[in-house]
Amino acid sequence: MTHPTNNQEVTSTDIYFAGGCFWGTEHFFKQVRGVLHTEVGYANGKKDKAPTYREVCVGDTGFAETVKVTYAPQDIDLAQLLDLYFQIIDPTSLNKQGNDKGTQYRTGIYYTHEAEKTLIEKAIAQLATQYSQPIVVEVLPLHNFYKAEEYHQDYLDKNPNGYCHISPQMFDLAREANPEPKAVTFKKPTKETLKATLTPEQYAVTQESATERPFENEYWNEFREGIYVDITTGEPLFISTDKFESGCGWPSFSKPINNKLIAQKTDRSHQMVRTEVRSKLGNAHLGHVFNDGPADKGGLRYCINSASLKFIPKAEMKKQGYGAYLELLQKKK
Repeated sequence: MTHPTNNQEVTSTDIYFAGGCFWGTEHFFKQVRGVLHTEVGYANGKKDKAPTYREVCVGDTGFAETVKVTYAPQDIDLAQLLDLYFQIIDPTSLNKQGNDKGTQYRTGIYYTHEAEKTLIEKAIAQLATQYSQPIVVEVLPLHNFYKAEEYHQDYLDKNPNGYCHISPQMFDLAREANPEPKAVTFKKPTKETLKATLTPEQYAVTQESATERPFENEYWNEFREGIYVDITTGEPLFISTDKFESGCGWPSFSKPINNKLIAQKTDRSHQMVRTEVRSKLGNAHLGHVFNDGPADKGGLRYCINSASLKFIPKAEMKKQGYGAYLELLQKKK
């Protein structure tokens, strides 16, 4: 299996969770693959300077014990983090989590990007369907956040037997919540398997070199971000950023992801001389390549049958095992 070179710069973003005592909340999120850094502190209070822990405990500063979670969105998304957060809080308990009582122990999600608000509110609405009592989790933009005293940072690492309102089983859950994706392997199925799994048109195109009708196929006008794979093997062949509108009525690409994935042969059928394109591993007929493509894209046009391909949208690529190819979309941008 050919992967792109993994030289993608790691990006990160932050979300702020208030979930009762920040010692346990921080330790929980530290276990999650994709979380790059955690920091405990005090958020959304009335003071314009860092409060002391003693001041926060008095309860009149408005600050909530909060964990700043810095994560890599290419490894874990906000929806997953929200789902994990909901599992360690009682979202119907006002100003109380576990044995801890006070406004500083309220639950809250504080965001720094307005676009996150809709996703968070949607998750809260879904959560509400699971409870008969009202959800009291704050959803607010981050007003301020001050790092807590150093002895609070990584508290349960420094004090393994220290107080925590979260059960040890939840830390195990966090460690297992976002496992490393399994590598995808590709192999050529038998003819019997292909006949059983492909549609008649897909079989005729890929195995018998048929051609589907122009403008009446699945992907001729598909221009979402994503990857196109061999319908017979699942092997990646083309990326959406190399797709262009050619006017021919079939999907057109300026090049494959890697030339090693494609085989070419002379096709003299139908009283024409053309260059046929086949997938190398699956030996599936894909289409033909012509030299009338856009000059600024290399001058080639890979005219491919939709029936030979399966399109996987960008949002599904990681889940289906093609996360290593997401960097190709980013590089093109």
